[in-house]
Amino acid sequence: LIAIGTGAAYLFSVIAQLVPSTLPAAFRGHGAAPPLYFESAGVIVTLVLLGQVLELRARQATSGAIRALLGLAPKTARRLTEGGEEEEVPLGHIHVGERLRVRPGEKLPVDGEVVEGESAVDESMLTGEPLASEKRTGSRVTGGTVNGAGSLIVRATRVGRDTLLAQIVRTVSEAQRSRAPIQRLADQAAAYFVPAVIAVAVLAFSAWALWGPEPRLAHALVNAVAVLIIACPCALGLATPMSIMVASGRGAQVGVLIKNAEALERLAQVDTLVLDKTGTLTEGKPRLIAVETAPGHEEREILRLAATLEGASEHPLAAAIVTAAQERGLPPLRVVDFRAVPGKGVRGLVEGQPVVVGNEKLLAEQGIAAGPLAPVAARRLAAGEGVIFIAIQGTVAGMVVVADPVKETARGALDELRQEGLRVLMLTGDHRGPAEAVARMLHMAEVIADVLPTEKGEVIKRLRREGRVVAMVGDGVNDAPALAAADVGIAMGSGTDVAIESAGVTLLKGDLRGILRARRLSRATVRNIRQNLFFAFVYNLVGVPIAAGVLYPFFDILLSPMLASAAMSFSSVSVIVNALRLRKVAL
Repeated sequence: LIAIGTGAAYLFSVIAQLVPSTLPAAFRGHGAAPPLYFESAGVIVTLVLLGQVLELRARQATSGAIRALLGLAPKTARRLTEGGEEEEVPLGHIHVGERLRVRPGEKLPVDGEVVEGESAVDESMLTGEPLASEKRTGSRVTGGTVNGAGSLIVRATRVGRDTLLAQIVRTVSEAQRSRAPIQRLADQAAAYFVPAVIAVAVLAFSAWALWGPEPRLAHALVNAVAVLIIACPCALGLATPMSIMVASGRGAQVGVLIKNAEALERLAQVDTLVLDKTGTLTEGKPRLIAVETAPGHEEREILRLAATLEGASEHPLAAAIVTAAQERGLPPLRVVDFRAVPGKGVRGLVEGQPVVVGNEKLLAEQGIAAGPLAPVAARRLAAGEGVIFIAIQGTVAGMVVVADPVKETARGALDELRQEGLRVLMLTGDHRGPAEAVARMLHMAEVIADVLPTEKGEVIKRLRREGRVVAMVGDGVNDAPALAAADVGIAMGSGTDVAIESAGVTLLKGDLRGILRARRLSRATVRNIRQNLFFAFVYNLVGVPIAAGVLYPFFDILLSPMLASAAMSFSSVSVIVNALRLRKVAL
């Protein structure tokens, strides 16, 4: 439109300058020389270029999140040689398995595992939370996070393009280039927009040529050019992508990774939230929460015996018992004649005496009664906790209680989501007892338990057939079918790669408060896009008639093409400035 308008003005001016006699008298008026529009064409092009410069500067601000993420990674790392000496090398020279020293206050160069030292690490770049996370031997750390007061030696586990930070940058970049469904409205409008504007310009030219003041054709040309220039649909084209670009960067800053624009827009419409249990509502790592003893026995004795036998087992509950014993400084005893009974427990001779560690089924097989601990065990099992008995020489001496604790932030996050009108339900492959115990703690009224991975996907489809807009939250391979079937899949960043790939949104630290942040960001983004589209449409709705000269008969006002080009540039910049407000939105 700008090319047609300025081209027409410039071409007319060339003819008027070189061969004025070829132009009709209606272009001159009262025998004067025809007007020249070289100045107008030059100023219009200058103002358009100025507008594009301002637009590019504003666009740079929208991509600030990507630049900030790239700037989180240090350029070098301190590698430890086999002799224990430090050498500073470029980050690209680090390989998986190498040991790195991270001094206090430095950024961690790569993803890895702490092999020596203790420190508090600032992970706000992942979580948006200001509180530092305690790290010790065995803890996992992420490249780009900031080490606190302690010195750490870290073994690199992921480097280069495989680090979490690099994956975040790639995902944010892809999200910023994706198209939201709401953009179809702008695309459909744009398909008819240019022909419609050209038609309006032709009508304006005709009206001024027939009924305008002298010189009629000169007025007709000026107003037609003004219509073409003021109606340039730049603002319409920028309305959606600018908001998506800023919003995806803002989400990455608070630990919410948006994979595509469709998920970001759809999240605002979700009315049903379905959550997996293990690893989503709970920590996903069983922990010892209690040791119960029969009369005549001590806690340390019972825990040590349990850890001694469970040390040879690969069961997740066994790992929780062994870890608890190690934390309390209880070394294992000598074991002979060890035997594992699948699904029931283990038994063997510990320091010469027969010990059985297992569930009530194993006790029954051995003819051992739970005795005074039976009611305590029943109460613990009803609460969804795991109970493991320890029997010495055919008599129950105690039991250890193991549970997968509910995440600290889960209850508060779910309460807030319910207050926002969401229907919240649990969908888990776990048994109904433990599932309902967790549901009671979290005030969840709906629980669907004992479902297979494929059945999870069917449950989601059934909810959608009921007219629900469903978001599924999960962390494991078994959640992937449901994540893919949902309107919006939300993966916990602490989960498996398959789950993350199946989801449109990832919560980097697996904190359920991230769902609240994601919903707030989604609503703010959709609202911002609508504001941009409204501004762009209204601008043209008002600007085009004024440029065509509808005010002239009443107020004697005409809009020059130069003012039209300035207004067009302003409209594009204003849309971007409005999108930039998302950088400060409260989440």
